[in-house]
Amino acid sequence: MLTFYYSAAPNPMKVALFLEEAGLEYAPVPVDTRKGEQHAPAFLALNPNAKVPVIVDDGSVVFDSNAILLYLAEKTGLFLPDDMPSERGTLLSWLMFIASGIGPYSGQAVHFRRYAPEPLPYARNRYDFEAERHFEIVDQRLAAQPYLLGDTYTIVDIALWGWARVLPVVMGEHAWEGRPNLKRFVDAISARPAAVRAAALPERHPFKTEMDEESERAMFPGNARLDA
Repeated sequence: MLTFYYSAAPNPMKVALFLEEAGLEYAPVPVDTRKGEQHAPAFLALNPNAKVPVIVDDGSVVFDSNAILLYLAEKTGLFLPDDMPSERGTLLSWLMFIASGIGPYSGQAVHFRRYAPEPLPYARNRYDFEAERHFEIVDQRLAAQPYLLGDTYTIVDIALWGWARVLPVVMGEHAWEGRPNLKRFVDAISARPAAVRAAALPERHPFKTEMDEESERAMFPGNARLDA
């Protein structure tokens, strides 16, 4: 059985959605990052980068959410463009756009908005602007078609949903204003039974919710250098 190491963060939720959509049998293993469980030796043996998600599938260890989506899609033949391999380049382009743009800029926008130890206007503006710019690109693309690659629901949409569903966390309470196509996209995917099951997965485990000193040490270990 496939083992899925996860938390409730956007990147693990992408993989949870794929697993539920594909109907794959899996064993979920919670990794409470606010308790520092990602730094345990047993977990580092799976992902030396100390991040979720990770899957172990028939002895194969795969980490990074977009790598996992591509691995599972190619293994199962599910949620890929209808016209493969001719559309593989387009698939990879948008998958990497999400991996290198939407995910990192959204994550840093959240960090400097919520967790930075002091206000840093330049950093906030930099990451807010880039997150907004990337989401504007996908909103414009979705104006002409239901999914990022056209009429077919693929792993690119699953990857985008992971971050787009928490857009108000990334951009604030008015995040949906001026982005009707992205809102329609998120609402449609979130209503799918598989997405409902994926979103409910973290409720099975009592993840830590408070951000205290233990959590800050676990999630932002680089801050220790500021006190050195």
